[in-house]
Amino acid sequence: MLPCFVMLDLETTGGSAVHDRITEIAAVRVENGVEVARWSTLVNPEVSIPSFIQSLTGITNDMVEDAPTFAQVAPRLLELLDGAVFVAHNVRFDHGFVVNELARLEKPLNIKTLCTVRLSRKLYPQHKGHGLDAIMQRHGLHTQARHRAMGDVDVVLQWLQLAQAELGAEVLQREAKALLQGSASLPPLLETPMEDIPDTPGVYLFYGEGSIPLYVGKSVNMRTRVLSHFQSACKVAREMRILQEIRRVEWRETAGELGALLLESRLVKELQPLHNRQLRKERQLSAWMLHDNPNARPLVQLVRMDEVDAAAMGQLYGVYRSKRQAMDALRLLVETHQLCPQALGLESGKGACFSHQIGKCKGVCAGHEPVALHRVRLEMAMAQHRLQAWPHPGRVGVREHHAPTGRTDIHVFDRWCHIATVHDDDGLADVQQSRQQVLAFDLDTYRLLVKRLAPPLGRERAVFHLPQVQP
Repeated sequence: MLPCFVMLDLETTGGSAVHDRITEIAAVRVENGVEVARWSTLVNPEVSIPSFIQSLTGITNDMVEDAPTFAQVAPRLLELLDGAVFVAHNVRFDHGFVVNELARLEKPLNIKTLCTVRLSRKLYPQHKGHGLDAIMQRHGLHTQARHRAMGDVDVVLQWLQLAQAELGAEVLQREAKALLQGSASLPPLLETPMEDIPDTPGVYLFYGEGSIPLYVGKSVNMRTRVLSHFQSACKVAREMRILQEIRRVEWRETAGELGALLLESRLVKELQPLHNRQLRKERQLSAWMLHDNPNARPLVQLVRMDEVDAAAMGQLYGVYRSKRQAMDALRLLVETHQLCPQALGLESGKGACFSHQIGKCKGVCAGHEPVALHRVRLEMAMAQHRLQAWPHPGRVGVREHHAPTGRTDIHVFDRWCHIATVHDDDGLADVQQSRQQVLAFDLDTYRLLVKRLAPPLGRERAVFHLPQVQP
């Protein structure tokens, strides 16, 4: 197929290359059509394996307890990959995990990749499915170790041999080389040299002839991600439009993924790129707030998020793009839980509401249900929509460091809001000495932080509490 390649497969603790870890590696190195090395090992991920992953792969926590860590097996893996093409079925998944594991060891990985899913589509375009199970069923391939790394590697190698027998070595080699060369294909009018784009975390901006960006994106490896846009242009309509319009690429480096996410969100809102659909500025965000007095009418009030202090987050329910969306959500809640539309301001008048007359309200409006009970049922119904209160006594810092460039970013947050990003302890001290500012709620930042900064902060030493700011 190719002069030198390594067929590789991983088992992992989950699907996120950034947050999950490797539990098993299998690799077979092939040179000039001859297998020259075969290696597999369990890997201690240093985190617990979720039960459903254990059931899927058969790899348990007990099995990896005494296994080597990735740091211990990395030298052997790099030795096998040296001078070869990295080949895998859905290579972006496996390559992403290896890149992130090596990044934790401050070891870069610059290697060409080939995806056998894409190769299957090229060789067998008449078939719809190209996942490993579909290929096994279509070609009558078998393994006793499905979802184990070496078992899956052997299946793909069997399929390559079968494809060569069916279609010929020349066809297989031609299509594999075309995919490999295609991975470096660039837009014809692109003025920015690809080698100038750093392989670091950050945000990249695509520009056409105008001053407004076509697209803003983020990645932990900007060069690889930009190339992936160009690779998918033939199949994704939006990518094709960008490919036809793009003239130059600009970028802004960060020290890690969190910084890239924060910067992407801010730039999309500020610059309003033509092809970004998410993260755009929400101008009319609103939420429901419950009155403290259970006898108040209506019991809920719709408030604009830009008028609410971030300290009041724990008193809000839901976030809506418009008044209409908020009212529709409230009506659904009333109908589902047999609440009183009159008490909640959805129906005017006094006495029994219409819903009570047709048996869809339990009658707080007619004195048939205690006010306190109706209030409790309302709070229970809305509980799942409640925004989380800031769970920390004050500001929190998150430190990110990118060893290859030496860049450090310290992100400061308070009450779900991004206060600042600084690069050293002096900058952090300046932020701490600054006056308490009015915090503006941003839904994207809230969603980004709500899981990462929930207590306890755990073993992650990059996250730390900051001294409380004196008023």
